Amino acid sequence: MRLAADEYARVADAIAALAPGDWDRPTECTEWTVHQLVSHVVGMAAMAASPFESRRQMRIAATRPGGEAEMVDALTALQVREFSRYTPAELVAKVAAIGPKAAKGRRRTPGFLRRRPMGDQPVINGVAETWALGFLIDVILTRDPWMHRIDLSRATGRPLALTADHDGRIVDDVVREWAARHGKPYRLTLTGPAGGTWATPDGDGEAFELDAIEFCRAVSGRGTTPAPFGTQVPF
Repeated sequence: MRLAADEYARVADAIAALAPGDWDRPTECTEWTVHQLVSHVVGMAAMAASPFESRRQMRIAATRPGGEAEMVDALTALQVREFSRYTPAELVAKVAAIGPKAAKGRRRTPGFLRRRPMGDQPVINGVAETWALGFLIDVILTRDPWMHRIDLSRATGRPLALTADHDGRIVDDVVREWAARHGKPYRLTLTGPAGGTWATPDGDGEAFELDAIEFCRAVSGRGTTPAPFGTQVPF
């Protein structure tokens, strides 16, 4: 949750740094402009910040085509649709105010809710998975704004703030999940401020070396770099 709070602050800073001409730029989330991407980030944080807002969004999303079977897609579409009505200045103010509340709301989620399976079954590496709500709350809701902060930097050309103690820990978590998902011997070197080295205990296996952010983009399904071993990780 410390990583979550820090990431909400960092993505708020990145959004506040956008220039007026940035908001209509396309992003690598191909259906979204910068304005729409920020609307999703704010809408998802608002959902995490309040159980009432969470229930409201989920209730509306469940009535859309696909319903509970495609809840994540329905939720993101709802967030873009509803929060895009706000001006850039309003979204800048909202994300700064909502971020700390979202981190606090996630921290306070009780154990019985964390253990509850999600209705949605996202397909990862060709397999429909059932996630506990806690995986969404503790992991995905931090990876999501983090990856969108990368999307914003790439869409606008603005600097991407990276540090080992924050971004490096998120990358480490992604690498460990990637390794657990493919289960093969490997040696991985990731460069840049968020990088490091990882390997199976015997130090054997196929070797990969690439930039830490490009690795995360690859395993998320973004860009043209293939994911090592073809293994994706959810964001």
